Amino acid sequence: MKIYTLHATQNLPISLDEAWNFLSNPKNLKVITPEYMGFNIQSGADRPMFAGQIIEYIVTPILGIKTKWVTEITHSVDREYFVDEQRFGPYELWHHKHFIKEIEGGVAMEDLLHYKLPFGILGQLVHPFLVKPKLDEIFEYRKNKLVELFGTI
Repeated sequence: MKIYTLHATQNLPISLDEAWNFLSNPKNLKVITPEYMGFNIQSGADRPMFAGQIIEYIVTPILGIKTKWVTEITHSVDREYFVDEQRFGPYELWHHKHFIKEIEGGVAMEDLLHYKLPFGILGQLVHPFLVKPKLDEIFEYRKNKLVELFGTI
């Protein structure tokens, strides 16, 4: 059983309130997701984020295959962090922590993602050339989109 980790950090020249208001709004996930992923929220994004919130999406992560993805916001501390966990979707495990903290001139954001692929050894075999590059590409897109929206320090 292999659990993978993705760690990303980024500094933005915005206030803690502005960062929290943007990042904790589930509707903004579509803004920072590549269009080719066909990301559409089906339900659960009609109110500000809270622990216990269930959000349903349709995504097209690879090969044009539409996939239903259901996440739960399991933890949320205002203006500090939130955690989303997959309840149904393409991963066997998806645990994504989002941290923000105030720094001089803006905020520091940190993503810490732990994930496990289905299909045992087959999942491990496709990870280095299919899954890992796709996740890196998505996180790079998010980083660039946030710079486009807010600038950089």
